Amino acid sequence: MKKTGVLISLLIILVINAACTPTNTEPATAAVYAIYTMAAETVIAELTMTAAVNTPTKPATATYVPAGQTATPVPTSTTMPITPSPTPTKTATPAVTIAAPTDEFCDNAAWVADVSVQDGTEMSPGQAFEKTWRIQNTGTCTWTQGYKLAFGYGETMNGQARALPWEVNPGENVEVTVVFSAPISAGSYQSYWRMSNTAGVNFGDFFYVDIVVR
Repeated sequence: MKKTGVLISLLIILVINAACTPTNTEPATAAVYAIYTMAAETVIAELTMTAAVNTPTKPATATYVPAGQTATPVPTSTTMPITPSPTPTKTATPAVTIAAPTDEFCDNAAWVADVSVQDGTEMSPGQAFEKTWRIQNTGTCTWTQGYKLAFGYGETMNGQARALPWEVNPGENVEVTVVFSAPISAGSYQSYWRMSNTAGVNFGDFFYVDIVVR
């Protein structure tokens, strides 16, 4: 600002001197005009530089962040990851085994008669005895060595079945026996049994023993 003031003052002095100088001297007038032009250009240049220096700069915009939080930068672009589709896995189908149909009339048995120990027979506590039944093979299959008597329900009385005396063909009768021990407590007891095939499947009529312990 001081330099600009000096130039303006110099310009004013030159103007005054020019006014006091006779008008009939052309060289002096030309020199004065040249000085005027130079001084004006200098003043304009100084004013332009001053304006450029004093031009305010727009402050950066601040982002308000609440206390205790951290400002999160805004991403310029977001790329979503591409998840490949899973490749389907072929599952082997297990083989299904279909059992061959069986003859529903293959295994069957019917009670015929009580051979020993009639119903209501009295026994002493713990007495050993044998119960024998006569039964018939009413099925279509032969009772081989794997066929046997099996306990059904009631009191077991430590019953032990004896093996079949022979193979029993369809329509034949056979006597089957179970060895028992009478309970030690007085009372009436029943034990129910029936035939069982080689697969452990029970079939046919139930037949039983009925005793009274005194």
